[in-house]
Order: sequence, then structure tokens, then C-alpha cells
Amino acid sequence: MTQENILVLAILAVAVVLFVSERLRVDLIAMLVLITLSLTGLVTIEEAFSGFASPAVITVWSVYIVSGALFRSGVADTLANFMLRLAGENYLRLLFIIMLTIGVMSSFMNNIGAVAILLPAVVSVARKIDVAPSKLLIPMAFTSLLGGKMTLIGTPPNILATSIMETYGGLEPFGFFDFTPMGAIVLGVGILYFLLIGNRLLPDRTPGGDLSESYHLRDYLSEVRVGEESPLIGQTLPESQLGQKYDLNIVQIQRCDEGLLVPLQDPVLMIGDLLLVQGSSQTILKASQDLNLETILDWKFEELSQESQALVEVTLSPTSQMQGKTLKQTDFRARYGLTVLAIQHHGESISTNIAELPLDIGDALLIQGPEERIAQLRRDRDFLILETPPMETKRTEKAPLAILILAGVLIAVSTRVLPVSTAMLIGAVLMVLTGVLNMDEAYDAIQWKSVFLIAGMLPMGIAMQNSGTALFLAEGIVKFVGGWGTEAVMMGIFLMTALTTEVMSNAAATVLVTPIAIDAARNLGANPQTFVMAVVIAAATSFLMPIGHQANVLVFGPGGYKFGDYTKVGVWLNIIIFIVVLIFLPLIWPL
Repeated sequence: MTQENILVLAILAVAVVLFVSERLRVDLIAMLVLITLSLTGLVTIEEAFSGFASPAVITVWSVYIVSGALFRSGVADTLANFMLRLAGENYLRLLFIIMLTIGVMSSFMNNIGAVAILLPAVVSVARKIDVAPSKLLIPMAFTSLLGGKMTLIGTPPNILATSIMETYGGLEPFGFFDFTPMGAIVLGVGILYFLLIGNRLLPDRTPGGDLSESYHLRDYLSEVRVGEESPLIGQTLPESQLGQKYDLNIVQIQRCDEGLLVPLQDPVLMIGDLLLVQGSSQTILKASQDLNLETILDWKFEELSQESQALVEVTLSPTSQMQGKTLKQTDFRARYGLTVLAIQHHGESISTNIAELPLDIGDALLIQGPEERIAQLRRDRDFLILETPPMETKRTEKAPLAILILAGVLIAVSTRVLPVSTAMLIGAVLMVLTGVLNMDEAYDAIQWKSVFLIAGMLPMGIAMQNSGTALFLAEGIVKFVGGWGTEAVMMGIFLMTALTTEVMSNAAATVLVTPIAIDAARNLGANPQTFVMAVVIAAATSFLMPIGHQANVLVFGPGGYKFGDYTKVGVWLNIIIFIVVLIFLPLIWPL
């Protein structure tokens, strides 16, 4: 082992630790890797920044824009709603249709975007037929990952592995539909698994119907009347400091002569005002004693959903700017005129101290407020409302154009008339020029975190090649399991990728393992394409933890899941796909 090998492995080890710890954002970690490789001389300045000009990176962000156009034009929503109507009210049929739909959608658009499109409709349908969303959302997330293996543009690892084959190995790159045979097999196996086995392992949480029960709110809401000698008389809500002193959230104010008042308007409190307050029973009791408030016991939760008020569940969109911020920091109530009653955060329903809780992708928020304010929230790019989205919010008149442009891109790529990067970029530009989406929406559609992650980690692949680290690791794997045959080495690399993708981005895992797979195959005199195909399939098996992929994270809160739910369901799917790849991959891509 050379000094360069040791240095590359040390940088890689530190990066993995940072990825696992989640103390820093993944894109920031990638930038630190890029800077370190440059400062240590493991890559040249040109090589360090080559990721930003890589055709693979251009393809990835172009795919995000095209996916955003399919969302804005309502094409994906139309397909999703049509398939859900076919499902009816039978649970297994609904489950099958959801998985088939998300698999097809993920073949031609970003899988995170596909999940974001289908998520509100699935939660809405689940509640209508009284099925727990937790019985549907993990299957949807997992099959979105498997569906991404169907085509070249289905997921970034496919694009990255194809690019690395060309630049690192001098190999013929994969064609657009070269992924389809194995992709169809693993998707089919995933669907069968959930229909026959997985559905029995899924938790039964967050039942349809009553959102208050899902968030355990009945224990935290109470109605109180302002007494004659209350110090609150003559004060506005900010002046009362009910939030700061007692950790109470004022949901509604009822005044006999004026009806329902919106807390945002900060009316001056008067004798006899009825306040619907949210907080723990202890804080409500203490505030009542200190402030001469009379507790009313016969209030009804259903009054929150009266005609003038709405009660909805929302989650952060994949590109939300609210991530990492608290409700207090964003001044949520003043900004939106809505009240957050509770948050599903990391598997727990939280109804107290929610203003200080940093929001994360996958959190679900229970929100109450006027219908017109909810309608405004539907148009906000930071949130997804978990109910069937109204099509009038989409540019449906542009749907034929979006389909035509996508079809042209697919034909150009599949017939190899244009390189995939050129075709996808043309498709993205045409989506903007034809008004399917505007330039600001195009920028919003790009998941910049993923782009910077990929661009920052690509130099690591170059460093592994320049230093001989990839070859060193490949030789070590061959030496360790090579005696059991070529298939054993291939599946050893599959397992390495599958475990790596659980603790870091599947794109980063692909960048790191693909050079090792190519060198290992050459060392054995085997077909490098077969080994690389094993890598990209393994990169889709992020089933053990919610943090393995953003699609998993996105359904975490809406499904009311706990961390271990993913492991309980995912470990058996991992094992089954491992066996399926071992059997079928050498038949389709001979070693």
C-alpha cells in the first residue's frame, strides 16, 4: 500500500464518518472532499472541478428540470390519478397499482419527484378507504427506487456509472434501455414481495379519517373563557405572552358578537372571549389558575373543521427552504396566517414546544386555518398538502407539449442519435422555451444538494484511479473471495455497494464503487459491464434505514413510521434481491 493509497482511504474514511453522523450536510461534505483532494495534490485543479462540467452532472440536473416540467404540466398527476381510480377500495389492488405506477413514473423521471407527486394522492385515498397510509408509503418509496433501474435516466447512479465506464474504463457505455431487463425483474420482485409478504410486516399507523387521533391532539386542546378579573383583558396575543410564559398556542378566539376571530389579526382580548388553546394539561391548568381563565369541558374537536376553517396535513417538499428552520424563525403564523397544531417528527407526534423544533424533510405538520389561506399554501413550493391535488393548479394545457418533448428526448437517446447529456439538456431548455415551466421553476426543480454532492464526489473517483486505490481495493476483494468464483466477487461488490448506500448517497456510493468493480472484473477476466450493472442495482437497495434515500425520508412523517420499520420490512427485500441478482444477472449480462 502506497502513501497515496493511505491518504485516499483516510479521506474516504473521514467522509464516510461525516456522512453517517449527519453532523454536516452531504453537499458540504462533498465540497470538503473536493477541497482536500485538491490541497493534497491527489487531483489537479482541473480534475478537482471537472465534476461541475461532467456530462453526468449536466444530465442529472437536466433530468430534474424535465421531471419538474412533467409535474408543472400535470402529466404525472394525470397518470397517478388515473391509476388510483383503477385501484378502487381493495387494499391489495390499491397497493399493486401504487407500486406499478411509481415504478413506471420513476423510469422516466426523478424518483424523488415521482414520490412527491404521488404522496398527497396516496395519503388522501388511504384516508377515504380507511387504510393506514403506513400500509402504502414504504412500498411506494421502495418501488420508486427499483423503478429507477428501468432506464438510463431513471436515477443518477445509472447516469454516473455509465459515465464512469466511459471515462475510467474506456468501455462502451450502457444504452438507454440496457437497464430494462434487470430493472423489470427487480421491480417485479419488489412488487411481488409486498403483495405476498411485505404488507404483513408493515406497521398499521396513522389511520384514515380523524387527523386528531393520528396526532393525539385530544389530550392537548382545551377551551377556556376569559374571566372578569383576568389580566389578559385589554391585551393582544403577543402582549399576553401566553406562548413564552406558558408554552400555549392559541388556535381560535370566539367572541359572541363577532364570531370567530383569526389569531393573526391580534384582536384585543375581552371578558367572555373563548380561547381554544393548545398545550399540555399541566400548562393549561397553570395558565387557567394564574390568569383567571375558566376551563370549558364540552368543546368539540370537530369545530376545527367547520366551513370557514380547514384542518390539513402537510409535509415539506423535497426542495423546501424550510428545512432546518423552526416555525419561530420563519414566523410561520404571520407569514401564512395558519396555525400548526402538531408535528410528526422522527416517528413521534409532538404537540408542545413545536415553535422551537427545526423542521426536516419527512416531517408532517397538522395545520388549521381559513380555507383561503390553505388555498394559498397549495401554491407554496415549500410544502406538499397531503390530499389529492387540484388539477387547476397545474398548466394542463401544456401537457401535450411536455409529452412531445419527453418523447423526442427518449427517441434521441434510445436510438443514440444524441448523447444522453445533450438530449436531456435540449429537452430541459425546450420545456422552458415552450412555457411548460419558467426559468425560476426550472431552477427550483433542480435538487442542488444532489448536484453539488455528485460534482464534489466525482474527483474522489479520479483520485482512486490516479493513486491506484481502486485497483488496490479490487485486488483485495478478489483475493478475499475470488477463490469462490467470479460470481462471489461480483456479489461481494454488490454487498459493498448496498451497505455503502445505506450510510451515504447512492450517487456517492456509485462513484466510489464503480471503479473498484471495473478493476475487479478486469482482474478476473470477467465482463466489467456485468459488475457495473450489479453496482447500480445495489445502489437502489436503500431499504434498511429512512436516511438511506430521500424517497424514504419523504414518506417518514406522513406514514407515522419509526426508524426500525424500514429495517423490519427492508432486510428481507434486500436478501431476496441479492438472490435474484445472483441468479438472473449472469444470464442477462454473461460474465
